[in-house]
Amino acid sequence: MEYPLVSTQWLEEHLTSPDLVLLDASMAVVLGKEPILYSEPVCIPRSRRFDVETDFCDTTSSQIHALPRFEQFVEGIAKLGIEPHSVVVIYDNQGIYSSPRAWWIFKVMGFHRVYVLDGGLPQWMAEDRVTSSRYQEEGIDYGASDSEELTAVLEYQPARVMDAEAVLAKLDDSDSAIIDARGAARFLGQVSEPRPGVRSGHIPHSVNLPFAEVLDGFKIKSSAELQSLFQGLAGDKPLRIFSCGSGITACILILASLASGHADAVLYDGSWADWGSRSDLPIAQ
Repeated sequence: MEYPLVSTQWLEEHLTSPDLVLLDASMAVVLGKEPILYSEPVCIPRSRRFDVETDFCDTTSSQIHALPRFEQFVEGIAKLGIEPHSVVVIYDNQGIYSSPRAWWIFKVMGFHRVYVLDGGLPQWMAEDRVTSSRYQEEGIDYGASDSEELTAVLEYQPARVMDAEAVLAKLDDSDSAIIDARGAARFLGQVSEPRPGVRSGHIPHSVNLPFAEVLDGFKIKSSAELQSLFQGLAGDKPLRIFSCGSGITACILILASLASGHADAVLYDGSWADWGSRSDLPIAQ
């Protein structure tokens, strides 16, 4: 299985490659950690903006952060000039926060040559690598690729995503582990949820792994450390189902799980914002 991250050194060496498409998937609101704030616009040169909250989110869905529709995704990446042969690298301005969400969107949609920049913009800047004050599309017309050609080569992967009913059916499955990326206080129901109308607690039989625990500074922990973390929580269960507040930080754990060498990961896209708002679903505290 291919490692899902690239280093800052690798990116710097390949930054001018004609096949490389560099995407900034930073989000305006950061939850679950102290956000890194910037006094002025800054990005890695040649970056293009990937908006996980509007352009690549199904805003017609009742879910807060819903995966984009397949046609929406294809149209969006075509406008970004992404082609079937492109190598896509994604980063964000928090280190590793929302970039895994964008990466998982590509994976669900069947685009395989996609990677997360380990450490993101903070790691890049800490190493005194060159930065820019504007995205590439603000100064360069790179054109759009053929959406029909993209559609022909992409294979949507519905098995990589679950809804509440699918998760409910797995609660007592001995071959599945449900892993929640929220902080311990939210998982245990000790604090109120940040979204109105959402109950406190967690999905029955799920286990807690706050996303910060898979990080080492701005970067992801080593494969050996991640293997130990997941082994302690999920044992040898072949299927890992990941949840969080609304489907963003769960993808950090998916990235970490794949980086540990475990291939079978699924996102509960509605996550706790969906589960906790439904009175027909059981909760634990």
